[in-house]
Amino acid sequence: MFRFEQAGALWLLLLAPLLILIFYFLLKWKTARLEKFGDKELLQRLFPELSIKKEWLKSLLFAVGIFFISMAFVNPQWGTRKQKVKAKSADIIIALDISQSMLATDISPNRMEKAKRFTSQLIKNLKGERLGLIFFAGSAYLQMPLTADYAATELFIKSANPEQAGTQGTVIAEAISLSQNVFPSDAPYQKALVLITDGENHETEAIVAAKQAAENGTFVFCIGIGTQEGAYVPQIVNGREVYKKDKQGYPVKSKLNIPLLQDIADAANGQFYLLDDGFALTKKIVTDLAKIEKQEVEQRSFTDYNSFFQYFLFLGLLAFVVEHFISNRKKVSA
Repeated sequence: MFRFEQAGALWLLLLAPLLILIFYFLLKWKTARLEKFGDKELLQRLFPELSIKKEWLKSLLFAVGIFFISMAFVNPQWGTRKQKVKAKSADIIIALDISQSMLATDISPNRMEKAKRFTSQLIKNLKGERLGLIFFAGSAYLQMPLTADYAATELFIKSANPEQAGTQGTVIAEAISLSQNVFPSDAPYQKALVLITDGENHETEAIVAAKQAAENGTFVFCIGIGTQEGAYVPQIVNGREVYKKDKQGYPVKSKLNIPLLQDIADAANGQFYLLDDGFALTKKIVTDLAKIEKQEVEQRSFTDYNSFFQYFLFLGLLAFVVEHFISNRKKVSA
C-alpha cells in the first residue's frame, strides 16, 4: 500500500511549478528591459557573456531541487507487511434534524450551522467507532449505513440542509425506528443513537420508540439545540427572506422542547445534553459513549512501511549542487 507519511504537506509540491512561472516572467521582463537599449546584435556586442539560456537552466534546476526536497519532506512510503489487527469498536448512529425550524437564529449563526459544526467535531473524536448517519424532518432518511469512512460522513454533514427533506416536520420516532433497522439485528453488544434536534415534536410515539430501542440494547443520547425562549423561523419566498407563518397568518416561533428530549433519553437509558459549549459537550458525550459495550472487530492493516525520502533528498541536493556550479555566462573565446 502506498502512502505519504506527511500527506498534509503535499501542497509544498506546488512550489516547484510556481517558481518556474516566477522565473519565466522574471526572465521575460529582464529580456524586455535589455531590448530597450538596442537590437540583439548590439546587445551581444555590449554583453558578450550574457546567456539567457543558462539563466533559464539554472532556474529550472533550482525548481527541480525544490520539488525533490518537498517530496522528501512528505516522505513517500510503501507498505510491506499486512496483518490482522483486533480492535474494539462501537456502533453509533448520528440522527441530525434538518427541519426548517433548525434555521431559527436563537443560536448564532443558526441552529443548523451550530449543529453541523458540533457534529463534525464529534465525528473527529469518535474515530475508531463505526458511524451511521440519519437525517430527519417530516420523514427519516438513511444517509450513510454503519461505516468507518469518516471523511464521507463529514462530507454529508457539511451538505445537510432543510431542502434535502421531502416533507417538513420533526418525526423523532421515525428516526429512532429507522436506526433499529440499520443496527445489526442479531448483535449482542450495545449500540448508541445520538439525536441532535430542537425537539419540536409533540407526539408521544418518540418515547415509545425510545423504549423499544432500549429493549434492543440501544442507548439514546439527546442533544438539544436552541433556546426555550425560541425564535422565528426564516424562509425564502420569491427571493426574499420572510418568517414562516401558521394557518392564521402569524409568524411561527420555534422553541427548544427540553422535557420531550429528557423523556426520550430517560426511556432509552441515555442522557440529555444542551448544546451550548460545543468543545466541553463533545468531551462529555465522547466519555459517556465510551462506557457502552463494544464489539471486537478484526481489521487488516499495514504495519511496516519502507520510506523513500532519502532518494528524493539526494536528487534535490544534487540539483542544487549542479545549479550552483553552472555559470550564467557564456564562454567567450579570447
